[in-house]
Amino acid sequence: MKGLVISAPASGSGKTTVTLGLIGALRARGLTVQPFKSGPDYIDPAFHRRAAGRDSFNLDSWAMGRAQIAHLIARTSDADLAIAEGSMGLFDGVAQRGGCGNGASADIAALTGWPVVLVLDCKGQAQSAGAVALGFREMRHDVKLAGVVLNRVASSRHEMLMRHALDPLGIPVLGVLPREAGIELPERHLGLVQAQELAALDSLLAAAAAAARLHLDLDAIIAAAGGGVVAGPFSPLPPPAQRIALAQDEAFSFVYPHLIQGWRTAGAEILPFSPLADQCPDDSAGACWLPGGYPELHAGRLAMAERFRAGLQRFSQTRPVHGECGGYMAMGAGLVDAQGVRHQMAGLLGLETSYEKRRMHLGYRRAQPLAGLYRQPLAGHEFHYATILAQPDEPLAQVTDANGDRVAETGSRRGHATGTFFHLIGEAP
Repeated sequence: MKGLVISAPASGSGKTTVTLGLIGALRARGLTVQPFKSGPDYIDPAFHRRAAGRDSFNLDSWAMGRAQIAHLIARTSDADLAIAEGSMGLFDGVAQRGGCGNGASADIAALTGWPVVLVLDCKGQAQSAGAVALGFREMRHDVKLAGVVLNRVASSRHEMLMRHALDPLGIPVLGVLPREAGIELPERHLGLVQAQELAALDSLLAAAAAAARLHLDLDAIIAAAGGGVVAGPFSPLPPPAQRIALAQDEAFSFVYPHLIQGWRTAGAEILPFSPLADQCPDDSAGACWLPGGYPELHAGRLAMAERFRAGLQRFSQTRPVHGECGGYMAMGAGLVDAQGVRHQMAGLLGLETSYEKRRMHLGYRRAQPLAGLYRQPLAGHEFHYATILAQPDEPLAQVTDANGDRVAETGSRRGHATGTFFHLIGEAP
């Protein structure tokens, strides 16, 4: 499958807006677009899914090996074109290599052969845009630059100055987005507000697609697509049970689509339920999984969800219950919100967490489980602002960061209940 990587020199340059607009504009032409997200972000793919009408999958060169990445692409090769949104700047990643790279979007471009469309935030610069684009073209010779999209351009004169710098370099301008056409998506501390929270999301996507049709050279962008990979043997993580109760609502939505796809491919049945609606896990399930999300924004409702708590406690007496990040906190004894109010959680674990004094925890994680649903080395990613007040239970795993240094967030286990602060991506490559 031919594709393109939409990247930029830095975060905040407009990658997501261009990606969503491009997906919408290409769909309007009758193309089936398969979205991907480079790196471990779990918010952008939900926007991609709404724009493309199909799941967006993460491709991560630190947490995944070449075989897994090729496998994920091959499973979606019924599409006409792949559009992969990068993370941070094109070459940004961690210091130490993991599976088949250091997590940089450039690794995905090199592995797949997909050329890069570089989104340049042109506010405050003119001819210097040429130097930036030239540097990105020459940085890695296994990464091909398809061209640039000039974003936040102030005027026709501003555009002319940049074209005069780019044209002699042979760097195509694939689109020019004027500053007044800016389409901003609301943000929160983990990035964008979740797609399901935005009542006006369809209007925003329509506006982004309209801007792309008007300001991007769609013919040139389609023609620039290239590359493709050949898939070999790969076995994803097996499901934790034949029937899996999966918490799914505004408080629990951060689960990687490839993980669910792998479970379903292996024959597992997913049984969704909503803790916010005071629902408990289906009693026919063999395991319960609570993904991450924003439990701190819904702590009051979770504290009042007595049926959910009682059902989860009853379930955990005989079967595994696992929580990731927000799900892990919801399984704990209590959660203190940003105003300093403590809310009762499910009590399967003794974990106490607080958002009163926020502290960011961010990075790749490699875990060697000591117990739980999986025993092989695992790769994941941690991103939250909670402070641990108490973590009295037995550790779930020995956990290290991308540099191999031990981290304190080992997860917890008590009986059939387990939890971690990192989001599982897969078996460590």
